[in-house]
Amino acid sequence: MSGFKSLFKQTFIYGLATVLPRMLSFILVPLYTNPSVLSTAEYGRVSFIFAYFVLFNVVLAYGMETAFFRFFNKEDGQEHVTSTSAISLIVSSVALLGIAFLFRHDISNLINIELKYLNLVFIILLLDALVIIPFAWLRATAKPMQYAIIKILNVAINAGLNVFFLLYLKEWSYGNTFFSNICKDHFEISYIFIANVIASGITLLLLLPFYTRIKLRFDTVLWKKMMRYAMPVLIAGIAYSVNETFDRILLEKLLPNTIAEEQIGMYSACYKLALFMTLFATAFRLGIEPYFFSHSKTENPQKNYAKILEFFVAFGSVIFLGVVVFADAIKPYIIRSEAYYEAMWIVPFILLAHFCLGIYHNLSVWYKITDRTKFGAYVSVFGAIITLTVNYMLIPKIGFKGAAIATLSAYAMMMLLSFFFGRKYYPIPYNLKKISLYFGGSTLFSMVYFYNFRGNYVIGIGALIVFLALVFQLEKNELKQVLKKK
Repeated sequence: MSGFKSLFKQTFIYGLATVLPRMLSFILVPLYTNPSVLSTAEYGRVSFIFAYFVLFNVVLAYGMETAFFRFFNKEDGQEHVTSTSAISLIVSSVALLGIAFLFRHDISNLINIELKYLNLVFIILLLDALVIIPFAWLRATAKPMQYAIIKILNVAINAGLNVFFLLYLKEWSYGNTFFSNICKDHFEISYIFIANVIASGITLLLLLPFYTRIKLRFDTVLWKKMMRYAMPVLIAGIAYSVNETFDRILLEKLLPNTIAEEQIGMYSACYKLALFMTLFATAFRLGIEPYFFSHSKTENPQKNYAKILEFFVAFGSVIFLGVVVFADAIKPYIIRSEAYYEAMWIVPFILLAHFCLGIYHNLSVWYKITDRTKFGAYVSVFGAIITLTVNYMLIPKIGFKGAAIATLSAYAMMMLLSFFFGRKYYPIPYNLKKISLYFGGSTLFSMVYFYNFRGNYVIGIGALIVFLALVFQLEKNELKQVLKKK
């Protein structure tokens, strides 16, 4: 159980690095949904532009982060792996974004993002690409506290500047020459991206010592091996970005112009209530990914992998049911205008979708440690096809509800496909009875409560207590083993 203790310690710290920054940035949702700051359509516009960030970031990273982890633990020359991957990303990012800048007018017309915003997007993308390997190196060398501090600082600066620009700048500009020079009318969306530029720039400055610490040497043979490993990851990443963000893009494309941005705004605001599941799944993934690779050569690692998934589903089920029960109590503190509440219908679907995605990431251990990353690409591409197909079928008919259904359909199918492929190529003795009980029970309770007894907290809290008691009863022995002192 000592391996689990190390895992949970790292997961907790990485959780802080993920949860606390996201919670700090969470204050931006009530800020953005404040009618005096942004209209529903303007918030929809911001969400639409950020949807492209996910796709662009995946392309600029092209799977090199995952390849770095694999070869850092596999190769003897860890310094060569670090320097080769860092140089690769520096050169490719500068080259790709340099070309994009030359064709920025064409790109602006193609993706329907105004040039004034697109220029800022390019700067943010470059700054973020240059810190991919430094952050990965901190994780690979077990420096979670340094990783956490820089991550938290990044989002704290971003959130703080958003609050300053959108709430206080105009007031402070009266009688102050400096603030009046930077205060502009109808500039709110630009301020949001300027805040991001500053935060990303400071993050790069803090990580610059990484580049002075390593010897920059490019190993062509190693790079080719890393690229062969990374290419399927890139394809999977592009497919993932389609699954994760194309709903906003397709809402903009498939709905009438008169309602598209408002629908995106409502959908994006209520989508944020799934953040609790996303944070849990992301923190868990950050903790387990290095663990999967480093323990792949130990005796019978499959037993530990099975227990990890069981823990994930148990905790995830509690979070899923808890958020669904208290969604209406939480929403006024996050979404400040009732104009967005029409989209609350999507909350259980999006929560369940990200629960499935978290399970998929846990299941994906089999193809990562067996170097069959092409299967990750196959599964993700299939998920993307489902996303596009269901969105195209349903959005014109039922709007954002269709987007939520498409997201759940894609992630659920990806989860199932990864499970069945894994049983063939790298069997892991998962406790399917427990996992099915937790997953099925929380899904049944959540859906029945939200769509039939929503707001009846006697039923909702009662169901949550019963479910918590069930999980504790079934997992108490394992939890005692994990938590007890050596």
